[in-house]
Amino acid sequence: MILTSAKPTEDRIKCLLVDDVPENLVALEALLGSDRVEVLKAQSGPQALELLLSHGDVALALLDVQMPDMNGFELAELIRGSERTRHIPLIFITAGTREQSWQFRGYESGAVDFLYKPIDPHMLSMKANVFFELHERKRALARQLEERTEALRVNEMFMAVLSHDLRTPLQSIVMGAALLQRQIDPTRVASLAQRISQSGERMSGLIEDLLDVTRIRQAGGLTLAPTDVCMQSLVERTLDEVQAGFPERAVKAVFEGDLVGTWDGNRLCQVLANLVGNALHHGEPDVPVRVEADGTGSSHVVVTVSNGGTIPPSLLPHLFNPFRGGERRPDSHKGLGLGLFIAQQIVLTHGGSICANSIDGITRFRVELPRQLPALATRTA
Repeated sequence: MILTSAKPTEDRIKCLLVDDVPENLVALEALLGSDRVEVLKAQSGPQALELLLSHGDVALALLDVQMPDMNGFELAELIRGSERTRHIPLIFITAGTREQSWQFRGYESGAVDFLYKPIDPHMLSMKANVFFELHERKRALARQLEERTEALRVNEMFMAVLSHDLRTPLQSIVMGAALLQRQIDPTRVASLAQRISQSGERMSGLIEDLLDVTRIRQAGGLTLAPTDVCMQSLVERTLDEVQAGFPERAVKAVFEGDLVGTWDGNRLCQVLANLVGNALHHGEPDVPVRVEADGTGSSHVVVTVSNGGTIPPSLLPHLFNPFRGGERRPDSHKGLGLGLFIAQQIVLTHGGSICANSIDGITRFRVELPRQLPALATRTA
């Protein structure tokens, strides 16, 4: 049987103890275990290897040398032989001989230290803390690298947007203005003016999306201006605006229960417009888009937007990632792959949740919102 300490939080440092004497494991755990350190205990080499398979990111392993079946040296060689575990610092502990040949074998097996019983508790604690601190620094550096890599990716995408997505409507505006200067036909002038206006609106929407991403990533998140609003009025207002561009498409709205809550109405209209717009853009034309607002719950309101069609399973886990690549088709959507990301951030700022699924030919987006905003979200823009 494998002995482990209580279930830890994800941020705790992991330390592996291997000794065939249970009393020694208890003593070492009492010395090294804390809210900061999760202790993994094994009474044999095979048990230790099993623990290493189920627990990644171990900061330190203390191995007893003299164990039956598999001694500490053999266990160390197996740990060092695996790409997944070879980075783990190993400290040997033994009550056996102090011959140099033992120490040499220990260091050859990959040990960073070799301690003899009886162990000085203060010395062992100090040595272990050095490795724990090094592990914390390694974690912090890994997080910084991941954050900077993501920031670089987003910056590169910003440049791609500026050089490509904004260029198209800008060219339309410039060309339209040039044509206007040579036109005298009022009908043609009106048509060109409408095209310029549409291109300007598209550019404004793209720029606003980029500004929202900047607010989310650099300014500490979106700010909200909450008021008491009714979800039914927000849905009806959004459908009037969005469906104007799809007069031939059927949209059915269903309302149930108390739909009043304290939310930022404009931001939630932004979420609804994105979900309904996507459903109209990408849904099967012969299947009506359905918007359901359920206020029967006492503390939450749930809004579901569904349409015909299926999202590929490989794409579902990445739907809410900003600047999604690979699935955008120039002929089918004019966005930047930011809409769902911004919608998710708006919902999360409201203290809610958003998810998507595609089952039996129907795609559904489900938004759940608490009726009252979290205290930290009640900032005004």
